[in-house]
Amino acid sequence: MAKALLSMILGQLDGLFIPEEIKQHVGLAVDLEEEIHKLTSNFEAIQAVLEDAERRQVKDASVRYWLCKLKSISYDVEDVLDEWNTAKFKSELQKQERAAEHAPLLKKLCYSLSFSSTQIMLHHNIAVKIKELNDRLDFVAAEKDRYKFELGRGVHEEPEHRITTSFIDVTEVYGRDQEKNAVLKILLEENNEKASKVQIISILGMGGIGKTTLARLVYNDNAVDNHFDKKMWASVSDPFDDIKIAKGILEALGDATNFVELQTLLHQIRKAIVGKKFLLVLDDVWNEDDRKWEPFKETLSCGSLGSKILMTTRKKNVAVIMGCTTLFPLGKLPKEECWLLFSRIAFYGRTSRECRILEDCGRKIAAKCQGMPLAVKTIGGLMRFKRTIEQWQSVLNSEIWELKEAERGIFPPLLLSYYDLAPALRQCFSYCAIFPKDYVIEKDRLIKLWMAQGFLKEKQSKDMEILGQDYFEDLAICSFFQNLERDDDGNIIKCKMHDIVHDFSQFLTKDECFMVEASGVGQSKVDTYSEKGHHLMLVLGEKVTFPTYLYSIKQLRTLLVEPSNFYGSIMSESLPKLFNQLTCLRTLDLSMKYHTTFGSSITEIPKEIENLIHLRYLNMSNNGDLEELPDALCELYNLQTLDLSFCKKLKRLPNGIGKLVNLRHLKNYGTWRVRSMPKGMEKLTCLRTLREFALGEGGSNCETSSIGKLGSLNHLRDYLEIRGLGNVRDVNEAKEAKLQSKECLLNLLLKFDMDEENAEGRIPHGDALVLEALQPPPYLECLEIHNYRGPSILPSWMLALTNLRHLAVCSCRNWERLPPLGKLPFLESLWIYDMRRVKKVGVEFLGLERDEEQPSSSSSIIPFPNLKRLEIHDMNDLEEWEYGVIPFLGKRKEQTTIMPCLNFLLINRCPRLKSLPHHLQNSSIETLEIRWCPILESGFNISGIPNIRINYMDVKRDRV
Repeated sequence: MAKALLSMILGQLDGLFIPEEIKQHVGLAVDLEEEIHKLTSNFEAIQAVLEDAERRQVKDASVRYWLCKLKSISYDVEDVLDEWNTAKFKSELQKQERAAEHAPLLKKLCYSLSFSSTQIMLHHNIAVKIKELNDRLDFVAAEKDRYKFELGRGVHEEPEHRITTSFIDVTEVYGRDQEKNAVLKILLEENNEKASKVQIISILGMGGIGKTTLARLVYNDNAVDNHFDKKMWASVSDPFDDIKIAKGILEALGDATNFVELQTLLHQIRKAIVGKKFLLVLDDVWNEDDRKWEPFKETLSCGSLGSKILMTTRKKNVAVIMGCTTLFPLGKLPKEECWLLFSRIAFYGRTSRECRILEDCGRKIAAKCQGMPLAVKTIGGLMRFKRTIEQWQSVLNSEIWELKEAERGIFPPLLLSYYDLAPALRQCFSYCAIFPKDYVIEKDRLIKLWMAQGFLKEKQSKDMEILGQDYFEDLAICSFFQNLERDDDGNIIKCKMHDIVHDFSQFLTKDECFMVEASGVGQSKVDTYSEKGHHLMLVLGEKVTFPTYLYSIKQLRTLLVEPSNFYGSIMSESLPKLFNQLTCLRTLDLSMKYHTTFGSSITEIPKEIENLIHLRYLNMSNNGDLEELPDALCELYNLQTLDLSFCKKLKRLPNGIGKLVNLRHLKNYGTWRVRSMPKGMEKLTCLRTLREFALGEGGSNCETSSIGKLGSLNHLRDYLEIRGLGNVRDVNEAKEAKLQSKECLLNLLLKFDMDEENAEGRIPHGDALVLEALQPPPYLECLEIHNYRGPSILPSWMLALTNLRHLAVCSCRNWERLPPLGKLPFLESLWIYDMRRVKKVGVEFLGLERDEEQPSSSSSIIPFPNLKRLEIHDMNDLEEWEYGVIPFLGKRKEQTTIMPCLNFLLINRCPRLKSLPHHLQNSSIETLEIRWCPILESGFNISGIPNIRINYMDVKRDRV
């Protein structure tokens, strides 16, 4: 981490310049220049030997201590430089504001004088601080010579980020068939009636040997699905959190709950499993206190004969305390299976000739992994990118294999992979030590945390966010991340770290990243190095006060708070002092992690937040009682991410938001009470994320931003919801929004709701004109239109959206028929809601109008050619859905295919609908759901659909 940190500082030093006002004061300017030059020289000399120092710290505690001192000074230097840049930026912004006010000349002159004196004092203070830091750095720089470090690569040379061309899935399991069958046999055998009703089987083995993998193999086996009535999986880890475990079991049972008392949760579990034969997997158990297990044991005893509990643990004593009836020790992976797994990863994409050349060396490397699957995967991921036999020999002969550490069979491969990473990637990985074991890491959040710490150096051709995604994928390829969870498009959205990888990250960051669990007075404790730590996750227990000793960690840069049910009252009292004391914070997460209906949230952010001048990331999401944000928040000029998602009582954004010109992500989804956007939104030209843009009445109020102010936000991407479009009074404003130019915007929601009190000011045919003016970018994938009052005519731009896959239309009150949506050739899903005046869905819906200019052709006509999912909701007056005869088609009638790809159809709350169209009779529909449609249910006219659900009751039918 030190090398990446120094690279960041040297980059900042290189970009510094002394303002003209300061240069007039020769003495101060000379002092500053000399101190900066000296600081730069010292850092460059140290950076030249850092590669060797970071490798030697693993075995040499004194080198590790030297690096710790170096990093402490480096962080202080970075704070001073950041303070300098922030002050400079603030003064420039104030200059612009003054100039915009067209103040009298005398007023400007007075301001200029005061401005200069302020800057002189600021730079004098900074010069004093830098001199003090130089004195400290002199000692550290001189100390390095006694270690006789080897010179590394050039001072500014840094390995380029590896561009990954493919992402192979290493989840395939080798060499565990015999063990899987043995565990399956134990699970599936019937219990002796004299034996305990619930048996406990324990898979025992050291970390990284594959205990969880084996448990997952049997858990997902079809024989297990058929044998047990209920299956549950709960990650236990350390410390033993009974509430979390109980909730995990309930979620596995499909019963998500807001209960917070253990007894209530256990009662819910008992209700779900009583008399049922169940399998419960408890993964990674460490607890040796049988009193904590006793409530669960009693609850689970209500299952039927044949119920099983399968647990994984590293410690035999834990299995005994849990009451294990069968112990299953898991041995190391056989030598040949290790080789097969290694070669599959390391030889991916190589020619057969390359494989032959590297095989002998590769087998020796695989053997050094000592039969540990995680080690094999890790070292295989490393060797995949080493092309020559010399590089492979270097890994084989590395002294790192001789490391004597706990779990030494795993750490050497991890260290080899770690040191092969570029310094910036090492920094990103090491930062993950802040999370507790078994923590679900959200990729998007992690990337923003990396950004806030300055780990992602933006390039001219690549945003920080894109670079962060590349880094994340590189770390996943190296097996530093596992349990990758993907969205419907195959993009990774969440992950976890293997326990051993987590141990490894903490081994690397003993003095920097740590977690504090505050569970009661006197029960929480900070590690030995914590007072000099930089990144902290605080887990608040029930009914505890904020640990006041944390205020002493003056260099703290990250504070992530995991809330309790009394979170609001605990934090509200602590925030003013926290903002006064922990002024080096770059990252502050005060979110309520889940959007729940219980517990208290923060109600107010104190004005002292303006002291956090270095802050880049502020997460206040799900604080449902927060009503206002202080204007002092707008003094945080460095802020990159502001997350206000589901702050459902928030009424407005602060008036000075235009000052936050470095803001890249304003996550404000679910802030429905915010009725308008404050003045100055157009200044936020760095914005990548803006979830909701609300328009107040008219949009011309000088205190609010009109829709036209979106025009300057060209970097918006992913998702945008515009509310209050019915309030637009000038169509030209809608054109000025320039949605078409926002090419990275993929999802757009247009809501034409309006202030009914001001309905008289609406322009004639306003909704239709505004919709036409809001032409979206050509690559748009999802579009939703709500409360539209225009006619049922598609805007001219809609057919040009060749990437449009999802469309939803809701509450279009003036529509008496549906528009020709069948003309949208790439549409895959269509949702139609609340069209109260539509009585019939006919041929116009398909878009099969006569085209007089186009001659008759034998080519087939396919309305909705790619539609896979169709949902129709709340059509109270809909009586008929049929297309009738299409006379102008002539002989082409037989060639007309309607919705050939449709596989899911949902009809909900259409009380007058009599029947479904005949074209569905021979369709490809797999699932049909009919809810609350009494006439349709009684006169059902479609057969041959495998899954038909009527009012949530499944009726299975064989396909005809």
